Amino acid sequence: MPPPTGAPRPATGPSGEAAADKRRRIIEAVWRIAAERGLHAASIREVAAEAGVSVRAVQYHFADKHRLLVDALRLLHDENERIARSRIRFDPADPRGLLRDVLDEFLPVDAQRAAALRVFAAYYARSLTDPALAAVFLPDEHPLEEMVAGILAAARDAGRAAPGLDVRLEADLLVSAAVGLGGDVLHGRRSLAQARRALAYRLGTIFLHGDPSEAPRR
Repeated sequence: MPPPTGAPRPATGPSGEAAADKRRRIIEAVWRIAAERGLHAASIREVAAEAGVSVRAVQYHFADKHRLLVDALRLLHDENERIARSRIRFDPADPRGLLRDVLDEFLPVDAQRAAALRVFAAYYARSLTDPALAAVFLPDEHPLEEMVAGILAAARDAGRAAPGLDVRLEADLLVSAAVGLGGDVLHGRRSLAQARRALAYRLGTIFLHGDPSEAPRR
């Protein structure tokens, strides 16, 4: 399945829109190749063929292959964040439900998330042997973990989570668990229901009171 499409494009006139559309097609070609065959298969020639453009067009829009891969990764991050924000119900009165929705973004719940997770897995594999790409793929900042820690801290301070909870360590554990479980679901080692049960169990050890309104999800 193709990764998400349909992000807003700048209205720069007919020629500018055509250039933006072509650039977008090239980046989406990188995503499809990475998801289906791995990032090693995303040569300039293969990307051009997948996008239906000339090799020269790829070289015109991207200075080199590294720039192409980096720009494709950054746009995927932006797309995922935009789509996730539209899905997650940000209710500060329900921190457990909020965290559940955040962690769900790391599971292949639908075709879009499954495709995105495959692309990120391909980038991770490449980053192990490509220090320049690793610097982009694995930045020093940890905004997601910090967001999760902030949610946990607010719940703890409000008396809704276990007292003395180390929110930063717990955030690291939750994010790492969700990432690992998402990979297991992609590989077929666990079902989506099993992954969600594992995360729900962990959340149940953090929050002092269960959520009787939470219905099992398939």
